[in-house]
Amino acid sequence: MKLSISGLNSFYGRAHILFDVGFEIGEGEVVALLGRNGAGKSTTFRSIVGLVAQRRGQILFEGVDVSREATYEIARRGLGYVPEDRRVFTELTVEENLEVGRQPPRAGAPTWTPEKLFALFPNLGEMRGRLGGRMSGGEQQMLTISRTLMGNPSLVLLDEPSEGLAPKIVEQMADAILSMKREGLSVVLSEQNLHFARLISDRAYIIEKGRIRFSGTIAELEANPDIRDAYLSV
Repeated sequence: MKLSISGLNSFYGRAHILFDVGFEIGEGEVVALLGRNGAGKSTTFRSIVGLVAQRRGQILFEGVDVSREATYEIARRGLGYVPEDRRVFTELTVEENLEVGRQPPRAGAPTWTPEKLFALFPNLGEMRGRLGGRMSGGEQQMLTISRTLMGNPSLVLLDEPSEGLAPKIVEQMADAILSMKREGLSVVLSEQNLHFARLISDRAYIIEKGRIRFSGTIAELEANPDIRDAYLSV
């Protein structure tokens, strides 16, 4: 198992946010963590990579318990994280942003180069010298994902990769994630957009009020309109 979470509880001060969250990601899978705004998706991702200080539970990455490791140690093991707010270096060019993320190739993970990433995201290849601060939201999203891939992770967490993007860019994002999967990368994405998740995911979990409410294949979710209406409809 690539990533296994069990009994994950997280807190912001006295506020208990996640309640015994658990799920698993297999080698080369694309899995969606679905839920409305405020359901606990981002907190789950931040907890996995060590950005939530008050947490308990077990986080196994490639069989190693990383629940007490620092964020930089988890990243060095090959677990990539693309936050919702993108965080590109606005005063650096596209190519310079990519160089910031560069790490050596690692065994058992796909290896990425700038040229390979420009093939994955052709828009970036046309603006190699553009400053990060002079890019659209969709272009910044592509750049943030590409910078993370320059670290050659074996698994990447994508927090709301389709949020706020134009439909054409959403299609490009879906194609890119499927290409990552073909390279052997495991992907976990948090999403509100069921249509987007349906295009690319093998399985889905639904989180609501910090608890996992559903686990199954996309087909099983499609066959349960009551579940969709209860936890995903606006």
